[in-house]
Amino acid sequence: MTRALVLGGGGVAGIGWQTGLLFGLSEAGVDVTNADLVIGTSAGSTTGAQILSGTPLGQLYDRHVFPTGESTEIPAELDTDQMVATWGALLNEYEPGPALRAAIGRYALTAPTVPERQRRAVIEARLPSHDWPPTPLHIVAVDATTGEERVFTSDDDVALIDAVAASCAVPGVWPPVTIEGRRYIDGGVRSSANADFAEGYDQVLVIAPVRDFLVPEKAITKRLKKLEKSGSLLTIQPDEASLDAMGPNPLDPAMAKPAAQAGRAQAADVVTAVREVWS
Repeated sequence: MTRALVLGGGGVAGIGWQTGLLFGLSEAGVDVTNADLVIGTSAGSTTGAQILSGTPLGQLYDRHVFPTGESTEIPAELDTDQMVATWGALLNEYEPGPALRAAIGRYALTAPTVPERQRRAVIEARLPSHDWPPTPLHIVAVDATTGEERVFTSDDDVALIDAVAASCAVPGVWPPVTIEGRRYIDGGVRSSANADFAEGYDQVLVIAPVRDFLVPEKAITKRLKKLEKSGSLLTIQPDEASLDAMGPNPLDPAMAKPAAQAGRAQAADVVTAVREVWS
């Protein structure tokens, strides 16, 4: 029986919520960090790298709820309406797929952001370990020029920090990340969680802080429907209390604490369903 844990995007609030939820599940006796594969997209790439670092979940939770020292996070304004308008205009021009993602990539490459090295330092501080973990971790990003997905693994000669930074490079907010001469943007541009990459696994748990901004291309949707029909897929999303705690701007570092607390509380409501899948 093979098991895959899929962690989707959702900003620093999403990282906090996922961490709280995972911690709450472990407190209830269900530890899903023992997956055979972890797939991380955007915020989920950070959470995945953190939980596979060997750092106890309780300690990761405390980093959000009881932070010590000065935060290294960069506050970011997220104009959701503007993002939806920009991406919506591109969606009217392009069909879902690489061409649309490349158009978003062109937008990201020209958008004013903090320097790439400054953003990399934030990701470096987030990760307890900068080494790829023994458990397979697949981190999804998108080539800003071609719109093609890139799944980084420990088999690539790519630093974990850079792979996570690439997956977290929200277009128009954070700078595209340079790896091997290519520029990469947020893997959430392909799909918020990229759960279709777990196809073939017997049990798949998706923890998705946010829904897709864009409609995934037909091939992705087809694979997801196949997973759903197999009965092996369980998706956990924030409940109303968690959504309220995460706030309107998931990139706001101040939202990590209440989101983590809400995620921990929500675990009690989903633990039975998770236990049934994660057996």
